Amino acid sequence: MTSTGQRPLLFLDVDGPLIPFGGTPQQYPQGYPRYRSPSGPRSAEANPLLTRINPAHGPRLGSLGYELVWATTWMADANDCIAPWLGLPPLPVVSWPDEPPAGVERDGLHWKTRTLADRAAGRAFAWVDDEITETDRAWVEGHHRGRALLHRVDPHHGLTEADFAALTAWRDRH
Repeated sequence: MTSTGQRPLLFLDVDGPLIPFGGTPQQYPQGYPRYRSPSGPRSAEANPLLTRINPAHGPRLGSLGYELVWATTWMADANDCIAPWLGLPPLPVVSWPDEPPAGVERDGLHWKTRTLADRAAGRAFAWVDDEITETDRAWVEGHHRGRALLHRVDPHHGLTEADFAALTAWRDRH
């Protein structure tokens, strides 16, 4: 908990951190469910990338003590496709602007950075993504009044023990 009594936010990207680009299909327990939604099947047949998700990450993320928020271009589909594979409940979803904020291409800032800082509204947050740069970290440090951890995940491997340790250590320091 932070000094305001709120848990810090954890903004989660999907492609790279949860679906590693170099990942291989996970071995799921016998009887691991295949999910269906009103819009159709939500299974490995519908999206083979889902098999790269490590279902053990769901309980680990849920036990970190953060308020989890999807920060992905999957948008609400993350709740239909990703959350069930992880065993997570539906999470809040960041809404992205239709157009990138002015100056993003010019200043090298990631197109998500300003939106996430605005969404946090001064609240402590961590952001895991595979595209975070020093430019993003410097901008958040200069423009966000709360504590923030911008943690870059290697997209080839996705979330690792070292990433979970970094999120835990940052949370424990604050």
